[in-house]
Amino acid sequence: MSKLPKPNALAWLAVSVLVIALDQITKAVVRHQLVPYMPHEVIPHVLNWTLLFNRGAAFSFLEEASGWQTWLFGILAVVVCIGLIVWLARTARRDWRTALPVALIIGGALGNLIDRLIHGQVTDFIQVYWHAWSFPAFNIADSAITVGAVLLIAFGLFARHTDGAPQQ
Repeated sequence: MSKLPKPNALAWLAVSVLVIALDQITKAVVRHQLVPYMPHEVIPHVLNWTLLFNRGAAFSFLEEASGWQTWLFGILAVVVCIGLIVWLARTARRDWRTALPVALIIGGALGNLIDRLIHGQVTDFIQVYWHAWSFPAFNIADSAITVGAVLLIAFGLFARHTDGAPQQ
């Protein structure tokens, strides 16, 4: 009698699709509604919607490069997403502590990749600040990547072991 394989976590890619949809919808709305570089105050001294564009990576790394960075970050996103999808395929569907963060990272990476492919740059619009200090603007995709990475680290550091054996 053959043993049926346990369902893998690829179903969690639905979370990635949700992240991509939310990211692309919000970016389309802000590109249509906001004037670039003009802050729209949401919470005084804390939060603005400010339409900005980034041809680089996080914190505008390589923003001023001649355009090759679009391809570099695009290829990097594809390679990372393939690796993460393979990870999901090897993860049990019930292992949400792995599947959820990985799905968030995939959705965020692909959301920003879509921007790079269609617009040649990433649309950012969430600006968190306190008086004169300002965090670099970001978007829903960036948030999903960050939350996913933090969850992976936290769940890895604080994992519970069901077999009762101490972790090595």
